[in-house]
Amino acid sequence: MFDIAKVRADFPILAREVNGKPLVYLDNGASAQKPQVVIDAITTAYSHEYANVHRGLHYLSNVATEKYEGVRGIIARFLNAARADDIVFTSGSTEGINLVAYGWAMPRLQAGDEIVLTVAEHHANIVPWHFLRERQGVVLKWVEVGADGAIDPQAIIDAIGPRTKLVAVTHCSNVLGTIVDVKAVAAGAHAKGVPVMVDGSQGAVHLPVDVQDLGVDFYAITGHKLYGPSGSGAIYIHPDRQAEMRPFMGGGDMIDTVTRDRITYAAPPMRFEAGTPGIVQTIGLGVALDYMMALSMENIAAHEADLAHYAAIRLAQLDFIEVQGTRPDKAAIFSLTMKGAHPHDISTVLDKRGIAVRAGTHCAQPLLDSFGLTASCRASFAVYNTRAEVDALIDALHLCHDLFA
Repeated sequence: MFDIAKVRADFPILAREVNGKPLVYLDNGASAQKPQVVIDAITTAYSHEYANVHRGLHYLSNVATEKYEGVRGIIARFLNAARADDIVFTSGSTEGINLVAYGWAMPRLQAGDEIVLTVAEHHANIVPWHFLRERQGVVLKWVEVGADGAIDPQAIIDAIGPRTKLVAVTHCSNVLGTIVDVKAVAAGAHAKGVPVMVDGSQGAVHLPVDVQDLGVDFYAITGHKLYGPSGSGAIYIHPDRQAEMRPFMGGGDMIDTVTRDRITYAAPPMRFEAGTPGIVQTIGLGVALDYMMALSMENIAAHEADLAHYAAIRLAQLDFIEVQGTRPDKAAIFSLTMKGAHPHDISTVLDKRGIAVRAGTHCAQPLLDSFGLTASCRASFAVYNTRAEVDALIDALHLCHDLFA
């Protein structure tokens, strides 16, 4: 049984006040808060078990290496990857996507080759492909988003042409909450011989993910949204794609031998992990994912679906609010605007009530451009949020309207 009171008790920051009001943290789309077990794991790692990994034969190095490398299997289980070696550690989704851009796409794509994107992508899944456009003449093909925030998988598949070499798509929009049927996208793209890269930064937070069932080639996740530390993350890479990749960065750990005249590389995934990694961050990510799996992703998804449904109903009752993205099956992420009030003003008023939201472009300028906006206010919910916090948000929006009407 999902016990929201117990879950909330696991997150110490939720007990604090902001501006004399109980904290209502609705900026989870940017970064989620951390449960005590993650905080304790980080403290223990630094206080009692810290050493560099892989390179030492002493006790502390062996302990750190065992815990660090054990996370690879935890992530594989979280994503249902077939092998732990399908998981490459990164500092987050941004590094994971850049790894694909530099290690897989850059040596394979030529001028005139195409990458298919949607306008709903986060900048992390746009800018690396713009690098290839600027530097190699690669063409970016854009799939539009519906007025209700819908992202049609068939439209993505139909955008694939004879020169398309990659489809790069989000699993869940960080602005609209729209969930993309990436399984259908992968099936359609593979039928045309095109691999699929998925930005799972939001999808893995809100949905059970099975990369084998989805059939995707690349799936990137970031730790700080998954109740883990910032600076942690990973990317699933199908073995066939790993074999086609060259190393992204060079340094220690990713090599087999180094001489004056030549180098040989370590086998994947180590081939793509140069230098001293984020050891403690990665250990913390493993604990965070264990925490999520203990709650069960199905329970988390059901709880957040209830919040999304309730928030959608309450927001629809406010005739002074416009919500961008109104799909009934969306994740609990709401972008909204209010006539007469700038999103920054809304955010400031809400903050005075102890409510943390985000205002701006949310690193998704093409998407906001498509809605004719320069900014919006975003409330994004997590496993520890409640219906009472939805009500607090609604009350605060009424106050905003009274101030700016």
